[in-house]
Amino acid sequence: MNKICLIGNLVADPELRSTGSGVSVCTMRIAVNRRFANQQGEREADFFTIVAWRSLADTCARYLSKGRKVGVTGSMQTRSYEDKQGIKRTAYEVVADDVEFLTPRNEGGSSYGGGQPAASHGYQAPSSPSFDDVTGFTEMDDSNLPF
Repeated sequence: MNKICLIGNLVADPELRSTGSGVSVCTMRIAVNRRFANQQGEREADFFTIVAWRSLADTCARYLSKGRKVGVTGSMQTRSYEDKQGIKRTAYEVVADDVEFLTPRNEGGSSYGGGQPAASHGYQAPSSPSFDDVTGFTEMDDSNLPF
């Protein structure tokens, strides 16, 4: 099983690109604090590269910025490449299945998307509809319930 769950802060603004076929890909780095302090009493952090694809990439690029806290679930992926000097390198990345925005909208410098709420995997409407506004449901009498 290849599953990873991380909670950390973005160390820079997300970078959004597109593949040659037009698929969105967003790359971001997060710092995750270690659970215990070192011998000097300082808490160290590990840095992870997160890669999000398609609509999740668009959402992350639109609503996230440096310093925001996120929860990421996904899988670890490795890839090899040659750098400009011809040296073979290995990159370790977390391919995100889900990104949860954990910093409240009104906390910190800027707000998500000009004050619009953020949600994982897409945009959430500025105001949630009330129960009365929801369509497609049929009202039932409790006596019709099977339990």
